[in-house]
This record gives sequence, structure tokens and C-alpha cells, in this order.
Amino acid sequence: MIAIIDYGMGNLRSVQKAFEKVGFEATVTSDPNVVLEADKIVLPGVGAFPDCMRNLEQGGFIDPILKVIADGRPFFGICLGLQLLFTESEEFGLHRGLDVIPGRVLRFPEGLKEKGEELKVPHMGWNQLTLCRESPVFEGIDDGTNVYFVHSYYVKPDDEKVAAASTTYGMDFCSAICKNNVVATQFHPEKSQEKGLQILKNFAGLKA
Repeated sequence: MIAIIDYGMGNLRSVQKAFEKVGFEATVTSDPNVVLEADKIVLPGVGAFPDCMRNLEQGGFIDPILKVIADGRPFFGICLGLQLLFTESEEFGLHRGLDVIPGRVLRFPEGLKEKGEELKVPHMGWNQLTLCRESPVFEGIDDGTNVYFVHSYYVKPDDEKVAAASTTYGMDFCSAICKNNVVATQFHPEKSQEKGLQILKNFAGLKA
């Protein structure tokens, strides 16, 4: 069973439908006990980092999330669900994250340019992946694949080896991580058409 965590923030139904489209049942749940019993966990997220951390804590999800990760069950974070895995974020002050992946969440600097033109923040739209290393979740995904982004902050892991993909938006940033049973993407696979669905299918097919 794939559990999609409902903590009041995230595009939950579209993620659920994306799994259904590739032949896997996924349950949207606001019950921490269901998360504890699931074979695989998905943490989507939109909105502000401190609000999401507060909602996770108030919903009783933090200990179950840390437990399922420690147990070695496959875990997928999407967009803010990637950022929440990190030690801290500078969004609206300095806020502690889940600290599963040592590192920080930083805002894109002002004045980013590409081909002489200033880039807007948030980074919104299609952009390319540069694959950093092999990962079973990216099987069948080519270097240069276009995926869909919406974000103003990016992750900077302390250990660059956890990066599974990077993307360029006036600067290179980590756009996906993979560490043991944990995988997470800054982009939205559920909005990234065929290639995004392939990533979700790969995750759903992992051994629990």
C-alpha cells in the first residue's frame, strides 16, 4: 500500500491519480497510523516551509515519517516534500526541518540571469534534468529530460553525493536526491507528463 500523507498542504489528488494511471493504488491519509502501516510513503507539499512543518507536527506525522524512513521503507518527497527532509530552511526566518538529509533550503538569489536576461523567481515551468548518478527511480529517464517546476527555494545538501539530478536556472541547483530508501524531487512528477509518470511507476515498483 502506498500512503500519500495529507497534512493539509499538497496537490494530493493529482498525485493519487498519477499513481492510479500507472497501475498502482495509493491512499490519501491524514491518519499517522496508516502511514506507520504503509509499504511506501509519499510526502507531497506546496506552500511555506514553516507552515508545513507545523502541520506535520500538529497532525502527529513527524515520528511516523522518521520511523518508516529508519525502517527502510521506500519514501518519496515531492517539491516541498523534498525541502522538509533537510535540516533547516531560511524561508520566513530560520526553521528546523526533519533533518533526514543534512543541508539547508535557500532562496534563489536576486539577479539570476540566463543568456543575458534576468530570470523570475519563482522558477516556474519546464526545465531539464542533468542526471548525477544512477538511481532505480530514474530508470528509463534520459539526461536532459524536461520536467515541471514551481519553487522559489532550492536545497543544498551538505553531502553532494546524495544529489541524483541537478537543473540549471541561472545557477546549478540540486533538483532530486536519492539516499538509501529516500528519494525526493524538487519538480512535480505528477505534472511532468509521461516521464514524470515513469518516475512514479519506478518508485511504486520498488521492493518495500
